Amino acid sequence: MASVTSSTSSTSPESGELSAGLRGFRAVQRLAYDCAEAVAAQLKPGVTERAAARMQREWLRERGVRDWFHLPFAWFGDRTAFVNFRVPLQFFPTHRELEPGMAFILDMAPVHNGYTADIGYSGCLGLNPVHDRLLADLEAHRALILREVRERRPLREIYEDVDRLMVRQGYANRHRAYPFGVIAHKIDRVRQRRWSPTLFGFGTQALRGLASDALHGHRDGWSPLWSPYSFSDHPPQPGLWAVEPHLGFRGTGAKFEEILVVTDSKDPQESAFWLDDDLPHVRRRQEERAA
Repeated sequence: MASVTSSTSSTSPESGELSAGLRGFRAVQRLAYDCAEAVAAQLKPGVTERAAARMQREWLRERGVRDWFHLPFAWFGDRTAFVNFRVPLQFFPTHRELEPGMAFILDMAPVHNGYTADIGYSGCLGLNPVHDRLLADLEAHRALILREVRERRPLREIYEDVDRLMVRQGYANRHRAYPFGVIAHKIDRVRQRRWSPTLFGFGTQALRGLASDALHGHRDGWSPLWSPYSFSDHPPQPGLWAVEPHLGFRGTGAKFEEILVVTDSKDPQESAFWLDDDLPHVRRRQEERAA
């Protein structure tokens, strides 16, 4: 059986087997996506980003979430493409109101029963052909990332291949606007507490875990941040990665974010796999192909 981390091990979902640890991560990821779909269904013209973020927090707190990797975000309109974003404070929800035909992204990272998820859900209030095209073209990025992780390509090279695919598709790389330009970061279990404080929107326990990974990784030659920089010039590190390719086109952005499991297995199918294929963006493409 392939080793993932000290707290989780697994074979791939194709085998029908997941460890108890990975089932815990999958459960909180599904909880977060259920929240995104529930909140998206309530969005209407005039709702603000701040209101949408609050709706996510309240929905999850009603279901037992007391800790976060980061608090929920919501971006509407050209803010889905991070237009003119220059400083981290611009990522936080604003009074921007949703309008008909406007794209939106809901992004949340709850911790539940000690398990962490970080998800991104892209939607649109009504018809928007550009947004539909972005969502369709994200599928190729999901396949490329999995294939090249299984090939054990350096993370920096995979990042560059994602960039090149975006250019061929005619899009701009918008995850480069995130701190350190990351397309992904590692996640892990955190100690379950009744309440945990946040710092600048991030859970302090999760930040401590990421800092610990960064310290250990620096010593061993790897980073928990998957970026375009030299510190990501190493093969995929076993563990759980929250991956979020983010496309932008003329003021409209779309992304998915979900957990990729990387193991030390020599079997390609077990060496890396998406934790769950029963997610909204995956189902959407399956339904479109079946139609």
